Amino acid sequence: MSNPTFRGWLLDLYLNQQDGLTLWFISETDDRRVCFTQAFPVAFYAAGPREDLRRLWKRLRKESCVSALERQLKQDVFAADPVEVLRIDVNTPAHQVELFHQLEEEFQELTWYDSDVTISTRYISRYGAFPLALCELSADAQNRIQSIQVLNSRWDLMPDLPPLRVMELAPDVDPAHGSVRALTLRSDRFSQTLPLSPDGAYLSVLNAALLDYDPDILVTDWGDSWLLPFLLHQMEERRAPLALNRDASQPVRWQKEITYFSYGHIIYRPEEAHLFGRCHIDRKSAMMWSDYSLAGTLEMARVTTLPIEKAARVSPGQGISAMQVITALQKDILVPYQKRQVEEFKSGMQLIQADRGGMIYQPKLGLHSDVAEVDFVSMYPAVIIRGNISPEVPLPDVLTPASEELGVVPLTLKPIYEKRVALKTKTRSYPPDHPMAKTLKARSSALKWLLVVCFGFLGYKNARYGRIEAHEAVTKGGREVLLRAKEVAEEEGFEVLQMYVDALWLKKKGCSKPEHFEEVMRKIVDRTGLAIALDGVLRWVAFLPSKTDARIPIANRYFGVFQSGEIKVRGLEARRRDTPRWIGQVQTEMITCLGQAKTRAELPDALRSALRLYQSALEALKAGRVPLDLLVINGKVSYALDAYKSATAAVRAARQLESAGMQIRPGQRVRFLYMQGEPDVRAWELGGKLDPQAVNMHKYMELLAKAGGSVLLPFGIDPDVLMEWTLKGGVQLPLPIQIADVLAAG
Repeated sequence: MSNPTFRGWLLDLYLNQQDGLTLWFISETDDRRVCFTQAFPVAFYAAGPREDLRRLWKRLRKESCVSALERQLKQDVFAADPVEVLRIDVNTPAHQVELFHQLEEEFQELTWYDSDVTISTRYISRYGAFPLALCELSADAQNRIQSIQVLNSRWDLMPDLPPLRVMELAPDVDPAHGSVRALTLRSDRFSQTLPLSPDGAYLSVLNAALLDYDPDILVTDWGDSWLLPFLLHQMEERRAPLALNRDASQPVRWQKEITYFSYGHIIYRPEEAHLFGRCHIDRKSAMMWSDYSLAGTLEMARVTTLPIEKAARVSPGQGISAMQVITALQKDILVPYQKRQVEEFKSGMQLIQADRGGMIYQPKLGLHSDVAEVDFVSMYPAVIIRGNISPEVPLPDVLTPASEELGVVPLTLKPIYEKRVALKTKTRSYPPDHPMAKTLKARSSALKWLLVVCFGFLGYKNARYGRIEAHEAVTKGGREVLLRAKEVAEEEGFEVLQMYVDALWLKKKGCSKPEHFEEVMRKIVDRTGLAIALDGVLRWVAFLPSKTDARIPIANRYFGVFQSGEIKVRGLEARRRDTPRWIGQVQTEMITCLGQAKTRAELPDALRSALRLYQSALEALKAGRVPLDLLVINGKVSYALDAYKSATAAVRAARQLESAGMQIRPGQRVRFLYMQGEPDVRAWELGGKLDPQAVNMHKYMELLAKAGGSVLLPFGIDPDVLMEWTLKGGVQLPLPIQIADVLAAG
C-alpha cells in the first residue's frame, strides 16, 4: 500500500533530537497546519596530517551516533588540488552539532569542513526545499516523511504563496519610556485592545486568539526586549496557558544578544525570542523592516533559505553567505569552517594600483537644472558576473573573464541579479499606487540589499568565499565601466556634473525630457556591456560643499527634485539616524517646498515658502510646542563605557542608564535629550515626567539652523548668517530674487 500524498507550503523547519527534523506545512487543499518529522543524517569532514586523521578515526569508532567513516578526496575552493579528508556520517543533525563541538576542542590542529552549515542550508542543498516552497510529499501513518518533491522555485517571479495568517501584538506605548496599560491585537479578522487588568484576564483572551486564529507569523513591537518576557513571566506567575508556540512540546527559544563589527561600524543585536511551528518577527529588532517590511522579508527567506524569523533579523550579508554555501554544496565543494587563507603579498606600488576603491568624480558645486541621473543596475554584482570574479578562479583582465565556468560567487549572484531586473520591469507594469507595485518594490529591495553586500563580502576577511584580490578586481572593473560611460557622454556633447561609484549626472542644453537621454544611454550600454537605467530627470539638483571648507565639494551630499515631484536627498541631516525626527521632518518639508517650483521663474516664491516654513518651525520650537519625543537624539555607543577618555553626549547618557542598573553593550543605541545645566543630557529610557522648560532649546535651535542652512546654501543664503538670525535675530536675512542667475552660475 502506497504512502498518502500531501501537498503544501513549507513554513518552518527545526532540529528534532529523536527524529532528525520537524517540519510544518500549510496544506494546499484545506488550510490545515500539519506537522511532519523526517530522518536527516548529515556528514562533515576533517583534513590534516594522516596520523591526526588516524587518531580521529579511532576516537569516532566509539561514538554511537556515527554511522560511517570514510576517507575521500574533495575540492577545497582555495586549494589547487583535491584535499584528502575523513568523512564523518552522523545519524541526526542534533548529534552532529554536539559531536563537532567536542571534536573541535580535542583536535584543534585539524581543518574542518561542512561542520557548521545550518540545517535549512543543508536541507535545500539536498532536497531543494526552502521557506514557503510548495512541496508534494509522502508520509507514513506517523507523519514521517518518506519522500519530498519541490514543485516551484525560489526564482519564480510571481510565486503562489500560502494564505498566511499574520497576527500583530504590541504594547500601547514604548515600554522603555512609559507604563504599558494595554496590548493591541490585530489580524485580518479582528482588532481589539487588551487592558492589562490586575486579574490577568488579558492572558486568557490572548491565548484564545492564538488557539482560534492560530497565526503563522506573530509580528510584535518590542517583542524581544519586553513583550514576550513580560507574557512568559505573567503566564508562569499566574500559571496560565499561553500558546505562543504552535509546537506545544517546545519552549520559547532565546538567542543571546551579540555585538559585532560590520562595514566599519559596531553593531548590537539584542536578545531574540524564537518560536517553533510559527514565526516571531519583532519589528523593532528586524534589521531591514523599514526598508522592505513583510513582503521583502518573505522574499529574503525564499531566496536565501534562511528561516523567516532569521531572515527578518540578520543582515543581508548572512543571507548572501548562506546562498554561497548552498552553491558550494550543490557543486560538491567543501565549505570551510574557519577560513585560513591570507592576503597575497603586494608591493607599495601594487597596493596603490589595486586598492583604489570605487570611482568618485568631484561634483560641480551649486544649483543645476535639467539634470539626468543615470546609474548602472547593480553595477558591482554585474561586474562580478561578467568578469567571473570569484576566489577560486583566475582574475579577469579588467572586464574580460579568464575562465568560462562560473565560480561560486558569480554563480550565486546571477539568479539574484536576473530576478531583481525582472521584478523592476514587472513593477513598471502597475500604477505606482497599486498594492502589487508596493509588494514588488519591497521584494526588489530585499534582493538589492543582497546584491549590495555581496561585493563587501568578497573582501571580508572572515567570509567563507572572500579574497581581497577578487574584491579589488571588482572595483577595478567598476572604475573602468564608469570611465567608459563618461567618455561616451562627453563624445555625445553631455557635461558630466558628477560620478559616484555606479551613477552619473548628465546635463546638455536642450535636453530636459527622458527621451533626450535614450541615445546616450544606449551607447553607454554598447560600450560597457552593462545595463543602465534612468533614475529620472531632475528639475534641479544642488551639490553641496564640505561643512568645514565651502570650496571643497562632497561627492555624496546633494539634494534635488525630479520632474515627477519626488525629492532625492543624500548626505543631509534628514538622512542621519542621530538627527532628531522633528528636525529631519522640517528639513524634508523645506526641500519639498522648494520642489513645488516647476520652472526657474517659480523658484523665488518656493524659496519664500521654505523660509516661512523654517520661521514657523523656529517659533514652534521656542514656544515649546514641539513634542519632546520628536527631539530625542538617537546616539550610539561603539565601545565599552570605561574605554572612553572623552565622553560624547551618547556616552554621558549611557552612563546615566548604567547608574540606573541598565546594561549598555557596545553597538547599542542610546536615546537622549539635550538639557540645560548639569547634567547636560538626559537618557530617554530613564523615563519619568520631563519639564519642557529644562530642555536646552538653544542647542536644538543650533541643530535646526544647521539643517536649514544645508538646504538654503545653494540659493544664496549663508549658513552662518542663518545661524546668527536663528539664535539672535536682528540680522537681515538676504533673499535672492534672481534664482535664475544662481542656476546659471551653477
